Parts: sequence; C-alpha cells; structure tokens
Amino acid sequence: MSVDQIFQKLEQNFNADAAQGLDLVFQFDIEDDKTHHLVIKDGTCTLHDGPHDDPSVTLIMNSETLQGIVSGETDGMQAFMAGQLRAEGDMMLATKLGELFNMG
Repeated sequence: MSVDQIFQKLEQNFNADAAQGLDLVFQFDIEDDKTHHLVIKDGTCTLHDGPHDDPSVTLIMNSETLQGIVSGETDGMQAFMAGQLRAEGDMMLATKLGELFNMG
C-alpha cells in the first residue's frame, strides 16, 4: 500500500463523533516519502499534501512504520519507545489518533 493510499484509508476510517469540538492539525513527516497533514475541525477531517504552517503535532516516521500503525500491526506507543516514531509539538495529541481513526 502506498503512503497516499494509507492516508486515504485514514481519512475513510475517521471517527467524526470523537472529533466534535476539536481544532487540530496532525502533520506526518514520512522520511522516505512526502509530508502530509490532516486538519481535524469540528467533526471533519481533511487530508492535505505538504507541510502545514503551524501543526498541533508533527509525527516523524518512515512509510513502513506508518503502514504498521495504520494496519494495527504496530502499536504507536511501542514504535515511539523503540525510536521508530518521533513527535514534535503537543505529544499528548498523538495519543488521540487511536480515538479519531479506527486503526486496523
């Protein structure tokens, strides 16, 4: 699955109920591919190519780690502890990804 397909899957598996009242930007810097960001605002999720001017949190990983997390094969916290995933900005927001997207 390509990185673009992974992000399309994320967008399709968005849990709008969990995002009510939120206004966040998750940026994904994929080291061996390109940067994407997801804008979560009042129960909507919009996928954009490229970096955002002021992301709430930036997650840095390679495409293999992204694939594992989205498929449910890799636990995000374990990837973080193993150094496969880095976060910049509000790291606590990274823990919300599991609520906002139905992974696996």
